[in-house]
Amino acid sequence: MLHQAAYRALGLTGWSYRAIECDEAGLPALLAGSGPEVAGYSCTMPLKRAVLRAASAASAEALAIGAGNTLLPAAGGWFADNTDWLGIRDALADRGIARIGQVVVLGAGGTAQAALAVLGDADQVTVLVRDPNRAGDLLQTADRLGRGVIVGSVSDPAPLVAADLVISTLPARAADPLAGAAWRNDQSLLDAVYDPWPTAIARSARLAGATVVSGAAMLLFQAARQVELMTGRAAPVEAMRAALRAAA
Repeated sequence: MLHQAAYRALGLTGWSYRAIECDEAGLPALLAGSGPEVAGYSCTMPLKRAVLRAASAASAEALAIGAGNTLLPAAGGWFADNTDWLGIRDALADRGIARIGQVVVLGAGGTAQAALAVLGDADQVTVLVRDPNRAGDLLQTADRLGRGVIVGSVSDPAPLVAADLVISTLPARAADPLAGAAWRNDQSLLDAVYDPWPTAIARSARLAGATVVSGAAMLLFQAARQVELMTGRAAPVEAMRAALRAAA
């Protein structure tokens, strides 16, 4: 919907955007069979780390994060990029969230890795994961970014109480057990989930007066950058935002 709205606003009548089911094993064949009409691919889980293995080159941001969400045709292969971190950065800025001193990130997947790229000015970053033994990729991202992190378990939500900003990258309903946290009205929450919305954690934070940012905002801004990468044109963000609101 977002990409199609952008094409309409830009007058790109010959452009289309469609979903393709593809797992990690099928990605090389999909790319090898792509014709010259393909301007790029948006890649969701479980492909966010696989795109770096499939690409012949990658942006500095994607390499530092260790994950990508965009593949663009390039001479001799494919170029991997990451617009998720821009989606997070711009979604926070869009709501005027600038003070991010104590931050808690929920999850350790590709979106959590992208979140670390936004948190260079944070005083402290704590990552709460469902299985601390599976946080290796995220810790490698932290090392590449020079970002110290504390790793804990979502079964111990105590760090949420002191956080200025919480970024949840957990799948839909996975953060529901944290909805009972003692939220404050000076806290901010960005929940990467946008369907269903509001999530239980977003609802409880909003009832406490916290600033809540939907994953739809992150989706908007990461898609805007993808549109720019794929079309070479400035993204019509307000037209894309209007399409998002119309579908809500």
